[in-house]
Amino acid sequence: MKAKPPGRASRNRTQPSKSSPRALLQRRRYPILEFDTSPVAVLEPTAVARPSDLPEHCVLCFFQDVIDGLCQNGAREVGRRRSELGNHPIHEMEFDGRRLAVAHPRVGAPMAAAMLEALVAMGCRKFVACGGAGVLDGEIAVGHIIVPTAAIRDEGTSYHYLPASREIEPSPRALAAIQSVLGSRGHDYLTGKTWTTDGLYRETRRKVLMRKREGCLTVEMEAAAFFAVAKFRGVEFGQLLYAGDDLSGEWDHRDWMRHEVREHLFRLAAEACLKL
Repeated sequence: MKAKPPGRASRNRTQPSKSSPRALLQRRRYPILEFDTSPVAVLEPTAVARPSDLPEHCVLCFFQDVIDGLCQNGAREVGRRRSELGNHPIHEMEFDGRRLAVAHPRVGAPMAAAMLEALVAMGCRKFVACGGAGVLDGEIAVGHIIVPTAAIRDEGTSYHYLPASREIEPSPRALAAIQSVLGSRGHDYLTGKTWTTDGLYRETRRKVLMRKREGCLTVEMEAAAFFAVAKFRGVEFGQLLYAGDDLSGEWDHRDWMRHEVREHLFRLAAEACLKL
């Protein structure tokens, strides 16, 4: 029998093939912590969302009633995303004489992150989101404006974009632009952390108290994912929220979805976005 060349076995042990699990990724105790530093995925956003003539500035607006009003006053559809939930249009409008893209990001971190990814692939680079959030302090009146300065990463999407950490921040430039607009308009607003969760029906009393001790004013389902995708893709992103339902004691809806602040919050988001 022909002898094997010396050293081959040891080289195979120290240099695993590209197809081996060790070469691809180190297995962790919990899969959510198996962050892959590779910048390229099997399915890239550009495979399904082609570059187009979208404005570089974009407001992600969670208020469908506001978007419907914009469409009645001249905003036009310039693109759309499709899913099993139906069509998700992307609109363009003129705001203070400048082009602005507007889209509903959909609810929940995975869907919102996917919409942000598509918009980046299509050409948008500067984003401000506006939406509502539950408050963890009942003294915060419904409709009060809140600017997240960080998000607690209690969802899953952000862990596929950045290594594990407890918090993530919005883009400093976007945060500064939002605060500049609010200051110039004389608005009373709060700044603080937000708690991003996937578990809409698992916001337990103990978790609420824990998040309050960490400095969270609000709870919502997208901010941490937004901030992570934006950092990964190298785009600007900030967010405006308004105080909605109250989770500080017994849950109180407070009729928050019909509050008049929604259209005004969109306009503040648009102004801040165009400052970037």
